[in-house]
Parts: sequence; structure tokens; C-alpha cells
Amino acid sequence: MRKISLLDRENNAAILLAGIITLIIGMGVSRFVFTSLLPFMLDDFLDLTFAAILASLNFAGYLSGSIFAIFIKDINTKIKYFRLGILLCILTTFILATTTNESIWLISRIIAGFATAMTMVVGSAIIMIKLNLTDKTKAMGIYFSGIGFSILVTDIISRIVHMSGGNWQDSWLVLTIFGLIISFYPLYILSFNQNIKQTTIKHKISKSVFSPFVIILICAYFTEGVGFVVQGTFLPDIINSLEGLNGYGSFTWLFVGIAGIPSCIICMRLAVKYGSINIIIVAMTIQVIGILIPTLSTNIFLNLLSGFLYGGTFVGLIALFMNLGGKLAGKNPVLLMGALTTAYGIGQVVAPLYTVILTEYSGNYNYALYLTALIVFGGILMLFFANNIIKNK
Repeated sequence: MRKISLLDRENNAAILLAGIITLIIGMGVSRFVFTSLLPFMLDDFLDLTFAAILASLNFAGYLSGSIFAIFIKDINTKIKYFRLGILLCILTTFILATTTNESIWLISRIIAGFATAMTMVVGSAIIMIKLNLTDKTKAMGIYFSGIGFSILVTDIISRIVHMSGGNWQDSWLVLTIFGLIISFYPLYILSFNQNIKQTTIKHKISKSVFSPFVIILICAYFTEGVGFVVQGTFLPDIINSLEGLNGYGSFTWLFVGIAGIPSCIICMRLAVKYGSINIIIVAMTIQVIGILIPTLSTNIFLNLLSGFLYGGTFVGLIALFMNLGGKLAGKNPVLLMGALTTAYGIGQVVAPLYTVILTEYSGNYNYALYLTALIVFGGILMLFFANNIIKNK
């Protein structure tokens, strides 16, 4: 049995741990803790419209970074952009701790989105290359559990700072220091002892990959981008806005992180047994239920369940869609992965904007949640239709 050494760059356990830590920095510190701290920032500095604009710009930065990352072929270049991404994640978090200048915040959130893409998309590619496994599916499921950990860990840190008498800026500062300290490990592990000579195989780009089934899949992934981002940006404030539940929003977000940790592993295993499309449909249906719960009840347990259902689906759905897209693309994944990423990203950019418009019009989040649930339900109907296309072939 090979001895496990967490300082060995070639050890699979070390590689996966470094990947999870990277997600804590890139997805947690740089992105998801914004949602955790949003209620406190709304009380002190932000208004809902500006918060929505910040969220949209952050996802626009992530979208541009994701598309850019697809075309980085050389592994040595990937390493450079990965390191840049970690550095920018930490620097943009520090900016939020030290200034309230709105223009700087706008620029910072765009850059933070791009940086998150470098840690997530490029980091995933590096991990796939470094893992010494024949079948990497289970290992990547463990890696993506880091998204759940990123929510849980950063929320706990911000909660501790708040309970200790600190404000939201103190939380950003503590998270900056935390991110800086833990960044050294993935920077060391997710690299190579020397430059890697890599032969790039060029495959002819063919539009034939865009079959009717694939086009439906892309459209459905757009609806999932919408479903992901509304709760992913506003869930704590949604819960706090309900009668009798002010202050419980942060607990709901904690449940999101807890549920998100095993969701990818569970969804991927179920997909192997029952088929990717079937499990995607089930997961999106569960997500719709979670989206609608705050509009139907002010019961604390049901609304905690809303967060649990969200966390238990969104990570798994990302993995399911991208894994299916990779299989359909065969030897030429760039075009299809770019299309899927773009569709999902457009949903992420658009959803916060209509959310704030409808919320300011109605005085609550209900209309925004109804529309979000309707859009995701539209994606479910598309996938039912896509399933029929497969069965009739």
C-alpha cells in the first residue's frame, strides 16, 4: 500500500485536499460568503439594487473567465492563471474589507468573478491531469464536495466574527487572512516539479455536435443557471424578510453548505444507475419545491428545508450537466462546453436583475421566486421532451 503523504504533489489524497481548499478560497471566500454577509451589508451599506448589480457583474466576470479558461491549452499556462486566480480572490476580498467606494466594489466583483473561474475551471483541469487514477469520476465527485465545504466553512467563520462583536468588514478581513494562509497548500500541491511538455491534439470543430437533444440540454442549463443564482445570492435575505424569521437566514445558508457537501457524489452515483437525464429532472424538481417554500410558508423548519434542498441539488446539477455534456462532445469538448457554460452564465447574470426589479415592485421576494420556479420548471419540461427524443431513436 502506498503511504499517504499530504505533502506529496503526486499523492491523490493531497491533490483532492488541495482542490477542496482551492474551492474554499475561490468559491467560498471570493463568492459565496457574499451571500452569507448580504443581510448585514444591506443593513449598513448596500441597497438591494446595488447588491443585485454586484452579483450580476460577479457572474459576468465568472462567465468571461470560464469561456477564457476553455481555450487555455497548455498545462503550464493553466498553472500560471490558476495561481493568478488565487491571488486575485484574496486581493478582491481584502478590497471589500477596506473600502466602501462603490466604483471600486463594482470593479472588484468583476475581477473576483474572473478569479473564481480561474480557480474553479482551470483548477479542475489541473486536478484532472494530476490525479493518478484510471476512472476519475468518483474522485472528482469528492473534489466538487468542496463547493459545499466552501459555503459551510466561510459561513462559520463569518458567524464567529459576528458573534465576537465584529461587523461585516471585519468578516471580510478575517476571511482575507484565512484565504491567504490556506492558499499556500494548493499553490504548492497543484503544480509540477518542472515544465510539462504537452502535445496539443487539435480536433476539427464541427457544428454537428449541436443536435436537437444538445440544443435542448443547453437551454435547460440556462434555466438551471437562473435557478442556482437567485437563492445563491439572496436566500438569507429572503428568509429574513419572512414574518417571524428575521435572523434565521444565516442558519438556512448553513444548511445549504451542509447539504452541498455530499450532493455531487450522490447525484453522480444515481446518474450511473438511473441515467443522467432522469436524475437531472428529479434534482431540478426538488429545486423548484425548495424555491417555492418561502412563498408558501413562514414555518422555520420548512424554510430550513428550503436551504437544504437548494444545497442538495445545485452542486450535483452542475456536475450532472457538465459530465453529460462531456460525454456527448466526445473528443471535441471545447465548443459544447463553451455553449453550456455560456448558457448557464447568462442565466446567472440575468436572474439577480429581474429579482430586484420584481422585489422592489411588490415589496417582497414572492414574484421573483414564482418566476424563477417557472423558468426552472420550463427546463424540466424541455428535458422530458429531450428524453423522448432519445427513446424514439
